[in-house]
Amino acid sequence: MSKKRKSSRHVKSHSSKRLSQSNKNDEKYSQVENMALGFFYTADAPLSFAQLYSNFSQARYSEDDIRAALDTLLQAGLIVKDSKNHYKLHKNTSLYEGTLTLHPKGFGFVSVTKSPVNRPLKRDPFISPGQMGEAHHGDTVLIRVFRIRADDRPESSVVKVLVPGTNRIGGIFRTEGRNRLVYPDDRRFPFTVRIKDADGLQPKNGDAVIAQFDRATGAANFLPGKIIEILGAADDVDSQMRLVIEQFNLPWQFSDEIIAETAGLDESFMPEQDREDLRTTNHITIDGESAQDFDDAICVIKTRNGFRLFVSIADVSHFVAPGSAIDREAYNRGTSVYFPGRVIPMLPEKLSNNLCSLVPGEDRFTVSAILDFDRLGTLLAKRFSRSIICSRQRFTYTTVQKILIDKDPVLRKEHKAFLTGLKWAEELATALQDRRKKRGSIDFNLVEAEFTLAKSGKIESISRAERNFAHQIIEEFMLAANEAVAEFFTRQQIPAIYRVHEPPELIKAEEFFDFIKTLGLPVAPFVNTPAWFAGVLEKCKETKYEYIINNLLLRSMQQAQYSANNVGHFGLAATDYTHFTSPIRRYPDLIVHRQLLQLLQKSPPRKLSLTEAAEFLSARERTAVMAERDMNDRLKIGYMQHRIGETFEAIISGVTENALYVEIQDMCISGSIPAELLGDDYFLYDKKNYRLFGEISAKTYQIGDLVQVTVVDVDILSKKILFALAPTFMQ
Repeated sequence: MSKKRKSSRHVKSHSSKRLSQSNKNDEKYSQVENMALGFFYTADAPLSFAQLYSNFSQARYSEDDIRAALDTLLQAGLIVKDSKNHYKLHKNTSLYEGTLTLHPKGFGFVSVTKSPVNRPLKRDPFISPGQMGEAHHGDTVLIRVFRIRADDRPESSVVKVLVPGTNRIGGIFRTEGRNRLVYPDDRRFPFTVRIKDADGLQPKNGDAVIAQFDRATGAANFLPGKIIEILGAADDVDSQMRLVIEQFNLPWQFSDEIIAETAGLDESFMPEQDREDLRTTNHITIDGESAQDFDDAICVIKTRNGFRLFVSIADVSHFVAPGSAIDREAYNRGTSVYFPGRVIPMLPEKLSNNLCSLVPGEDRFTVSAILDFDRLGTLLAKRFSRSIICSRQRFTYTTVQKILIDKDPVLRKEHKAFLTGLKWAEELATALQDRRKKRGSIDFNLVEAEFTLAKSGKIESISRAERNFAHQIIEEFMLAANEAVAEFFTRQQIPAIYRVHEPPELIKAEEFFDFIKTLGLPVAPFVNTPAWFAGVLEKCKETKYEYIINNLLLRSMQQAQYSANNVGHFGLAATDYTHFTSPIRRYPDLIVHRQLLQLLQKSPPRKLSLTEAAEFLSARERTAVMAERDMNDRLKIGYMQHRIGETFEAIISGVTENALYVEIQDMCISGSIPAELLGDDYFLYDKKNYRLFGEISAKTYQIGDLVQVTVVDVDILSKKILFALAPTFMQ
């Protein structure tokens, strides 16, 4: 790295130091002011100076400190004095309650849950490390907003911890000399736990453990605590899963009440009078090899005008009554969480893998969408019913691909009875896909990792997951059913829960377009429509930029979510869309089933705040996605720590001033290459073209380029992989 770069960093370090020293006294008084505000906020009545002073008995502040703080608060208009010389908060004081989310770098944001009626905030308040006080990640805090930035981001300080968050963490146990330490696995807890008591537990050095800490005592960086559970070797899949459960606070065990309620469920499948008998239709399921819960079955029949599609979904609502213990827990979980080889189910196993699972050869209760299409995939008619089916066959995606596309003679002979139905399914799915593309639906080509687990619980291999046309068949049919149900709700003009996807923010969309132009791809002038984005993906197919463009486009999009307000689905170019097809693993689908059946049976609607439910379930979904992503990253880290020194082909997926970010596409494993490891040169950052440019060598490294990289280091605690360019590639 050049001397020039080092020098600029050196100056920055000294300027930060001078700033912290100059604000030392201000920070002191800021703390005592905040403590006083906290006392006023929680007091039932105005406080005299003597009452306030007694509240400070445990704090090391003098009487002069407290009087000075009161004067400052009075002058700022944050508190007022009444006729009896008692103090209380001013009615317009900008104090807010919320949950603190800490960043590993020490700053944080607060998700506000209670605010002054006349002062709502547009964005989550930011808290710098110096304004954090004694708050920890996950605490419910009272904050004081002291500035609103030009971008509408409030800056604030923690006034008081109202409700402490967790006092337990997952972490890695280490012995260092005489010290027995637990380093938090979740880097948002910026301290180390010094173990004083293990209650007879004897973890091995490097084991994953659960520790309990005492936040009331100890230094800022070291808190005393004890080990309450040994999880086992840190690189074991189950150990890592438990660490993820702790980090994201995932409910993963069912209570005795739920177990008892599940055991008492009626296991008979005697069709009621109003349940349509579809057991004579050739319903089949098509899922992955490792699937255990089968919540959707399909059947396609050719008609005079085109096709009739049956999409029959497990009738979870038959077994899970609103307000029951099972129902409350399912709502609280919101969704099943899937890890490689493991799952945290939304419903107890007796339901998810048995009573609600559409296993072959067994009668099962379902809710069916029966859709008629012409030969071009245009929907002609639809109806819905409570039904009962008996799945004829369980197929896997691989088997269907070999039958339909590869024309495997052995499998075609073995499944001769299903060949015609599968052929019709292929024809209808092709028509539906073509029609969806014509309206502008965006089809991402995203790569996902597939993990192979050994019996020992270790990762045996990581490869690129393969998708085939059998996946597309099921996807098209599920999309069609979801749209049909949503359209039915819209036409009936009843409150419903939708799956919505808003258009991308214009700034992000234009930034994406600017990037596309730097690649020289012949794309149409930018229009913020699904069809334009779909056209870009079509143009980049089978080019070296396909992977990068798909991923960058995904990042520029807004997240899909649940909503009671139907604003359409931008990515699918659909005016009406919901989630109907997976009630075993998604609670919103169960809500949709109940709404649909209420319409069909003309029963009074259930009292439920759809807006509140949509917001809560969207949040639960985001948590599940983050947990699944985090688990995958952990397993990749554990796998790569045994491959230090090996060389792989990778693609440059990102560029910053100080590093290249690369991904091994065959394994979907990402890491970084610091600029100083790019060779003996000074590299300039060309932000416009997403590249680093060698000042001496003129060597360029641009996003989308393929490079050979060598694994240099793997940091398990920070979950980072460090690469260097392979020596042969640099020559």
